[in-house]
Amino acid sequence: MDWCDDPDSKCIFWLNGMAGTGKSTISRTIARDLAEKKRLAASFFFTRGKRDISHAGMFFTTIAAQLAISLPVLRSSISDAIDNNAHIFQQGPREQWNQLILNPLKNAPTQSVQLVVVIDALDECDSMQDIQLILLLLAEAKDLATVRIKIFLTSRPEIPIFDGFRQLSGGVYQDFILHNIPLDTVNADISTFFVQKLSSLKAKHGLGTPWPDELIIEQLVERAAGLFIYAATTLRFIQDGIDGPEEPLSLVLSATKPSLSATEHLDGIYTTLLQHSVPGRRGYQECAGRFRQVVGSIVVIFNAMPASNLAQLLQIPPKMVSSTLDSLRSVVNVPEDESQAVRLFHLSFRDFLLDSQRCSDSWFQIDEKERHIILFRKCMEHISQLQENVCNLWGPGVLITEIPDDTIQKSIPPHAQYACRYWFDHWRLGNPLALEEDVKTIRQFLEKHLLHWLEALSLIGEVPNGAHMIIALEEILPVSCNAHYFIRRIVLT
Repeated sequence: MDWCDDPDSKCIFWLNGMAGTGKSTISRTIARDLAEKKRLAASFFFTRGKRDISHAGMFFTTIAAQLAISLPVLRSSISDAIDNNAHIFQQGPREQWNQLILNPLKNAPTQSVQLVVVIDALDECDSMQDIQLILLLLAEAKDLATVRIKIFLTSRPEIPIFDGFRQLSGGVYQDFILHNIPLDTVNADISTFFVQKLSSLKAKHGLGTPWPDELIIEQLVERAAGLFIYAATTLRFIQDGIDGPEEPLSLVLSATKPSLSATEHLDGIYTTLLQHSVPGRRGYQECAGRFRQVVGSIVVIFNAMPASNLAQLLQIPPKMVSSTLDSLRSVVNVPEDESQAVRLFHLSFRDFLLDSQRCSDSWFQIDEKERHIILFRKCMEHISQLQENVCNLWGPGVLITEIPDDTIQKSIPPHAQYACRYWFDHWRLGNPLALEEDVKTIRQFLEKHLLHWLEALSLIGEVPNGAHMIIALEEILPVSCNAHYFIRRIVLT
């Protein structure tokens, strides 16, 4: 990129584009190329709803940790900042930026190399205020004298981000709008993608020369309407055909009319592959119910997990999870390594499922609030099984650092850890659908399992988050004065 090498170019390069236009692919390519050239200062890829990468809480600390590796001259300054302020990791973005990043960079000796920080999907940060503050703070990098740092940033063109850039002084950033690239240029790239990938499929399956002909490629490109996510999803669907690629390709071409919009074509391919994932109409209702249970949970959980852990969290057989996901590999990334987390390939599929206006087949629509309250109830069931001295420690006063990690993992398995950490978040987001019975469950939890929960949180290093949950719970759920006093005395002092 000329922008990276030009010493007179703007400090921030903002690549913005609609969903599915290829922003994340470009970010990862640039980050990989910069890393190979040893010019990648740091990177952060926001993902909505995914624990520590969905908010700004660990953004600057992560950038600082990577800077200490990519630019060793900063290590002592960053280390000193931590030593001088032991609570820096609990403080706000501005304090973390100033103490862990900006001041060490200002005091660093002169460096000849131009480094770049890559930030992807800023729009998926869950706080609009944090988004605008991040932009404001990053802009301060333009005044650095001894170390030249630039920021490559991508996002959807959302109003809070536009407003954030408008607050910056002139000369700080330049932007490029992906969806303003001439459609002919984008279509040429998508056409090349389809030709190369489908030709490989033809060779693999020994198909005749006419397949795919130019008309098929033209129809696929027309339906993609400039969206690379349509092309990628369609290809995965065609590749996954049990009896070869011809039948799924025919389904794709017959699913929508060429005159539809880009979003309508994307919705069409999502609907087609969902309906195709159900083996016959007899089991349609049952399979769709499993889909809502399994994929609906993947859509709303805060921290992606392996399929086996998801089955434990939902208290269903692992086979039910695997069989549900097997026919959805076009849209769900199911790693061969079963210890790796299951994730959606693209956020647009989540958007589709949660929007009843776009997901026309009601069997596959996901009610976000309903799914949250169901997961809250599952979490409560797991927490209610916690017991005193869950790790069977040999005596009081044992340091957590003295407890083997495998002991903690065995005593509090991943699904139980998730329940301890996120039960409140699920209840908060599903609260409008909560029943009086759910409130009663929380009261019983406070009376019977509060200390067991706190013990588990201390073992998995989540006590600060537990304190935040208790504070928030006090504001939302009316509890007795005695309970208030007890909670604050035990947890918050």
